[in-house]
Amino acid sequence: MRTLTLVLLFLTLTAADLSAAVQTKAIPYKHGDIQLEGSLYWDDAVSGKRPGILVVHEWWGLDGYAKHRAEELAKLGYVAFAADMYGKGKVTEHPQEATQMASQVRANVKDWQARAQKGLEVLKAQEACDASRIGAIGYCFGGSTVLQLAYSGADVKGVVSFHGAPQTPEGTTAIKSRILICHGAADKFIPEENLQKMRAALDKAKADWMLVYYSGAEHSFTVAGADKRGIPGMKYDAHADQRSWHEMQDFFKDVFASK
Repeated sequence: MRTLTLVLLFLTLTAADLSAAVQTKAIPYKHGDIQLEGSLYWDDAVSGKRPGILVVHEWWGLDGYAKHRAEELAKLGYVAFAADMYGKGKVTEHPQEATQMASQVRANVKDWQARAQKGLEVLKAQEACDASRIGAIGYCFGGSTVLQLAYSGADVKGVVSFHGAPQTPEGTTAIKSRILICHGAADKFIPEENLQKMRAALDKAKADWMLVYYSGAEHSFTVAGADKRGIPGMKYDAHADQRSWHEMQDFFKDVFASK
């Protein structure tokens, strides 16, 4: 009888372990007349409210890469929302089309910021999300987007840009969030003078910022398979990827611990 009880207990615990895992669901939302659809990720083994992280995609659109990063954040105990900045189903593999879609969003900075804010609102509305502890990360176009989110004065604790084009906050003192910029030192797409211009503007705005260079790292250094796209200057760097991911984790532990 005792053996049977132990077996049943083992099976019950095993079943609980199998059911407790990262969950995901698609969430439709709108910005004006634009229909958007993002993906939410959370670990149902974690109880209670937890910090939320907004994830913004590269210029290709909301593809598997951004969703993978959101899933990884959920495994770390966050609620993560991979936002959609282009429109439901707008994903491409063609650089020319990606440039066109990204440029269309960037053309109006206020609308760009407002669309990112819509994703933030979706994240904050989730039951498991602690709306007082929100962060955002982005890659390439998404890195620029989370910088714009910070410049808009959005109520986020911290933002992290990975190989994003530097954005200059012009005439603003509204920045509430701390900023981490992870940049490839060998990124040929981004002139050093643009980074210096951004630094000067951030200092003028009295922002709390960090800029980390990764030696030898080129554009898209966090994206495994970036080399296969055949675009000179885009290359995965496993070391820089791992280092920047750990840098991000330390950054959020610090900002979410702050009052």
